[in-house]
Amino acid sequence: MNTTVFDFHSYYHDGQLLNLADFAGQVLLIVNTASRCGFTPQYAGLERLYRHFRDRGFAVIAFPCNQFGRQEPGTSEEAANYCRQHYEVSFPVSEIIDIKGYKQHPLFAFLTQSRRGVLGTQGVKWNFTKFLVDRKGHVAHRYGSLVAPQALAKAIDSLLAEKPVLHPDHADKPALLHGTANLSP
Repeated sequence: MNTTVFDFHSYYHDGQLLNLADFAGQVLLIVNTASRCGFTPQYAGLERLYRHFRDRGFAVIAFPCNQFGRQEPGTSEEAANYCRQHYEVSFPVSEIIDIKGYKQHPLFAFLTQSRRGVLGTQGVKWNFTKFLVDRKGHVAHRYGSLVAPQALAKAIDSLLAEKPVLHPDHADKPALLHGTANLSP
């Protein structure tokens, strides 16, 4: 069995389970974020993408991280409230996680192994690195912090044009391609 993004889970900022299997069949944009970063205004562009494409099966999921310049120093709830209050973010926001190092969240280990960055680097170098995931849960593209969210619109549109994989017993629901692995730390 091949591992996909849909095999992982984390927790929302309020401690509730964030099971990526719930997003099976959708195109996802997974982003490591921070509220005190020079790239923080990208939240507005991420929200615009989410609102524009969500009815076609697209979701953005933010994963706040405090590992780059301590730019997410508060609690998970504070991080979520900040992006909602300042950028009207309505897409899912996870708890604060580690995306590198020995406590690296398994999802980000998978993402960085699946798609390398500039010059073939594996690790995430800064906040607002973006991973675009296709409907089957495979990492299709990786974008660095300097790439503005609106620059991803064409790639998102292309992935959304692909037909979703449907579960044979439930034609109205996306297929759960693989069982959910309990891989969160």
